[in-house]
Amino acid sequence: MKAGAIVAENVGRRFRVYPQRNVTLKEAIVRGRQLRRNVTWALEGVSLAVEPGEAVGLIGRNGSGKTTLLRLIAGIFKPTTGRLDVAGDVGSLLELGAGFHPDFTGRENVYMNGAIHGLKRRYIDERFDEIVGFAELEPFIDAPVRTYSSGMYMRLGFSVATHLDPDILLLDEVFAVGDEAFQRKCIAKILELRERGRTVLFVSHAAPAVERLCERAVLLRDGRIAEDGPARNVIATYQKLLAVEEEAAAERHTWGSGEARIIGVRVEGDDGEERRQFVSGSTLVVRLRATMAEVIAPPRVAVEFRDANGSLLGASEVDGETLGWQGARGEHEVRFEVPRLPLSDGLYRLSVALGDSRSTRLYHRIDPAAEFTVFPDENSRGWFRFEGEWSAVEADRRLAAR
Repeated sequence: MKAGAIVAENVGRRFRVYPQRNVTLKEAIVRGRQLRRNVTWALEGVSLAVEPGEAVGLIGRNGSGKTTLLRLIAGIFKPTTGRLDVAGDVGSLLELGAGFHPDFTGRENVYMNGAIHGLKRRYIDERFDEIVGFAELEPFIDAPVRTYSSGMYMRLGFSVATHLDPDILLLDEVFAVGDEAFQRKCIAKILELRERGRTVLFVSHAAPAVERLCERAVLLRDGRIAEDGPARNVIATYQKLLAVEEEAAAERHTWGSGEARIIGVRVEGDDGEERRQFVSGSTLVVRLRATMAEVIAPPRVAVEFRDANGSLLGASEVDGETLGWQGARGEHEVRFEVPRLPLSDGLYRLSVALGDSRSTRLYHRIDPAAEFTVFPDENSRGWFRFEGEWSAVEADRRLAAR
């Protein structure tokens, strides 16, 4: 095998979990077989081959086995089943501050990490200033690392891992901390390693980072490989999986006084077809059907865009009178079109509402009413300004469409 190659054949890793608290030797002898244990397979039947110089992203839900696989490759664990061959030197940043002694200074930890990797002191001397400069820690390099912030820990750990010139670099959520400027430096450094033919395995929940850094991605689900292929295709599968799971888990909340009710919400593309996935910058249409139980003044119609955590990103509302509603009983339909979707990648939710246009009285609200996923576009800037156009859907057009 060439340096930088990784071959896994039917690899599995089992852990024994004891629900009881830690016991003394005496308790273990007395209780003996009464100690119960649960067996958990973090990985099972994993087979893949990584060529030298490849950059592979590992994606999946928490608990899918991504970090366990990296730890097996790093040699921290051994496989319970199967065969795993790793050729060449491995540099890793799997946990914040891993390998650092808190009472040692940053300078001492750099040399200690080099010694752990089998490097001579002269080799570290030649690269020490570059390591410290990249981490931007010149004023603090002689302070104990226990005094460092989490961002400083990450910067020093990443700098050491990448400047030791490993054949294989393992990175686990390295962009979880650190400011935007340093994240750009990290991305540039990883791209430099790729150009020099180093192998990179990168774990992240940030789809844009995976797509930018990796031409290939592996989707792990419940400890098994669900898909292995081009990064963009695998990310699309992962986003669809998240959308389905979120929709199944989401609980719809509806409330209001009931004079008017929303009876249908549909998210469409510019072709009029119902969709759940959009590219940033594409056209999105929200089609909403409402019914009036009694004659009332034309209500106010509102739509809100929220992220997966429920934070409000943008909203728009319109008075039903401007759409031609006369307050008669029966059904009414409107559409809200966003000609250029100003969202970066992720899962988003819609909330819709009907209310009295002359007061704060709420007739009906659904939260969430629909969900959709956005994939990144190279021209997307992640704006959060929603500009759209409301319009009524005439009854004859509705009947023709049906």
